[in-house]
Formats: sequence, structure tokens, C-alpha cells
Amino acid sequence: MAFKLDGNPLAVDVAFSHNDINYPANWLRLSTADEKTALGITEVADDPTYDNRFYWGDGTAKTLTDTNEVDENGDPVLDINGDQVVTLGVKSVLKAKEKAMAGGLLAPYDWYVVRKAEKSTAIPSTISTFRDGVRTACNTRETEIDACSDTAALVTLYGSTEKDGVFTPNMTQYPDDPNS
Repeated sequence: MAFKLDGNPLAVDVAFSHNDINYPANWLRLSTADEKTALGITEVADDPTYDNRFYWGDGTAKTLTDTNEVDENGDPVLDINGDQVVTLGVKSVLKAKEKAMAGGLLAPYDWYVVRKAEKSTAIPSTISTFRDGVRTACNTRETEIDACSDTAALVTLYGSTEKDGVFTPNMTQYPDDPNS
């Protein structure tokens, strides 16, 4: 909730003056609703906020699919290589983030794969299992994203499986490195 006095915003925990009377910084917190009303202070609802992964600042849903950009004449907008400019939709952005997250989880163990290719040294089963789990979780999430037919479905998908805005696959920790 925000407060206004004579149409001007009042910040909580900031001292203010009205009719030659100085009010301390904690007055808005400590005063009753009747005291605020008697002074002419009104409560105003905060502007709504929207999850910027799915919505623009005004609450309009972002486009789910990729868009080929065109100019005012309907001609394709081209980049410096002559390729058409494509603005990624929400689904492509989310899938790219999932791939990046999976890549980050896999990267510490990539050296096992290189060692296997170079020296034919077996990859420990705990590492293989972990890597398979990460790839499976990423593929599952991409399939779930593709299955969403509208923004509300994506919001539901991410709202029910995320913690603090980050999807975490069923891997609660990195496996112990058997060679450390």
C-alpha cells in the first residue's frame, strides 16, 4: 500500500511536514487508519506487477512463438549477414535458459567424457547417471514448455515447479567426484 497526502505520494519511514507540523519518519507506521484519515492521508493500492518472463510491464502477454521481423512495408528485416531478423518468443527463451542451466550442471563433469574419448577410461556410473538425469530433466522441461498452449499454462508450469524463479531438476546436488 502506498500513501498520498494532498495528491502527493508519502514515503514510509521518511519524515514529512503538513500544515507547518513536522511528522517523524515512523509516523505512517505507527499511526492508526483514523489518524491518517483525519490528516487527509489516503491509501492507494500499489500498481500491479507482472512476471517479466511472460508479460510486458503493462500486463500484456508476450508472444509465445518466434516472430520474423518485417518493416513498415511488410518486407523482411535483415541482419548484417542478410538473414531475416527473428525475435524469440517466450517458449524459445525459456527453452534456451533450460539448455543453459543443463549445460552448467554438466560442465564440471565434461572432462570425464573427454578422458573417455582420449584414453578409453570409463566414466564413473554416478557421473553418467547424474548427466543422464540432467539431460532427461531438460528434455522433459522443453516438452512441457512446448505443450503449453497459452501464457497462463506457462505461468502455471513455472509457478508450480520453480523456487525463487529457478527450475531445479531432480538433482539436489552434484555427485561426489570419485577421483577427488
